[in-house]
Amino acid sequence: MRLVQVMIPPGKRDAILRALDDEGIDYVVADETSHREYTASVTFPLPQTAVEPVLERLHDAGLDREAYTVVLNAETVISRRFDDLVERYEEGEENGDRIAREELAARARSLAPNWRTFVVMTVVSSVVATAGLLLDSAAVVVGSMVIAPLIGPAMATSTGSVVDDRELLVRGVKQQVAGGFLAVLAAAGFAVLLRTAHVVPLETADVFAIDEVRERLVPDVLSLVIALAAGAAGALSLSTGVSTALVGVMIAAALVPPTAVVGIGLAWGSPRSVTGALVLVLVNFLSINFAALAVLWATGYRPKSWLRSEEARVATLKRIAALGGALLVLSTLLAGVTYSTYRTATFEEETRATVDDAIDDYEDLERLSITITYEQTFPFSRPERVTVTVGHPPGTDTPALAGRLAERIGPTVATPFRPDRPVAVEVRYIVVERVSADEPTAAHVTSTGASLRSPSRTARSLPVAT
Repeated sequence: MRLVQVMIPPGKRDAILRALDDEGIDYVVADETSHREYTASVTFPLPQTAVEPVLERLHDAGLDREAYTVVLNAETVISRRFDDLVERYEEGEENGDRIAREELAARARSLAPNWRTFVVMTVVSSVVATAGLLLDSAAVVVGSMVIAPLIGPAMATSTGSVVDDRELLVRGVKQQVAGGFLAVLAAAGFAVLLRTAHVVPLETADVFAIDEVRERLVPDVLSLVIALAAGAAGALSLSTGVSTALVGVMIAAALVPPTAVVGIGLAWGSPRSVTGALVLVLVNFLSINFAALAVLWATGYRPKSWLRSEEARVATLKRIAALGGALLVLSTLLAGVTYSTYRTATFEEETRATVDDAIDDYEDLERLSITITYEQTFPFSRPERVTVTVGHPPGTDTPALAGRLAERIGPTVATPFRPDRPVAVEVRYIVVERVSADEPTAAHVTSTGASLRSPSRTARSLPVAT
């Protein structure tokens, strides 16, 4: 419920009050004695969904669109005529469940903080996200999302576009661009500090093997779905007056961790390794704006003046088309990652089956582990080396398995794995001696290592253990 107060200009009192009577609205009129350009003020309660159409009716009756107007939340209204308004506007869904255009713009402005607060909160959230990623702590990463001030700029951009508020639009765009660069720089600076002070004495490969970091290096199409859902949820929560706090966390979840991963990659001197995270950042920013803009436009928000409605419609549709085109291009990369992930899973399954079939021919052998090393070239990853650890009893001969496995595993590598570059196969033999628990001698395992390798090319790679 809303309590609306408007100031009545000279000569418009009778027309405005008649419009309120026609709408069946209870109101209170107070004479204006401040000798300003208004002669009276009128206060009346409205259902949330009735604010915009009633204000439009008053504007048609002569109320200036820039007239002094206040809209407040009302806890309780006791009035039979008010109940009729609720039935007409809410239960009848005449105006849907969206808030007034003026309320939408005001809420979007309130969500976009001033620059000092925005900069400080962005830096703090990026630093916390970097610490959480390097600690491999999902709880700390979630904490960084809670304090990130990223929903405001995204909603300000979309709202400014649909209601043709250029100042709000420009402010939202500037804060989004500045926030993205600032988050990356803050994460990179903090990560450099940690590395220089040996607080995190990790090699590059070890950093990118951290679970919280690794899962942002190769984004797939599900990342696009998450970002689109976040943008749509943000726009719906804003337009219906629902709290945006939890939706803000969802939007931050799509933006904060990937930007921190990009900063970590820069700090460890491996920008190529975080190409996927950078693409994820761009896709998420574009998706959130695309979904929010489309939802607000589809909800029915338009500029105040109908003379500017066509101009705003063309501009908004152009922005939606531009965002959609950019998303389509970047989504092809995500589709490539998804296909590569499918091919990787297939290769790993076929490799396990091939190794087990080969070892089954020897009664004394058992597979202990399989490790597959990949060469990462975004958006695809190519298996580079397969390392098989085989156990055998003491005193038994070890067969030459590497060549046999290389012949069987090689044909399973297909596009986009480039079959012209064969996969190296390495077999490690470990002597395993087992003693029963009921025997006086304690159980022990002695191991010796031996390896055979197929004559295949190898390259530097990102290790992925299976």
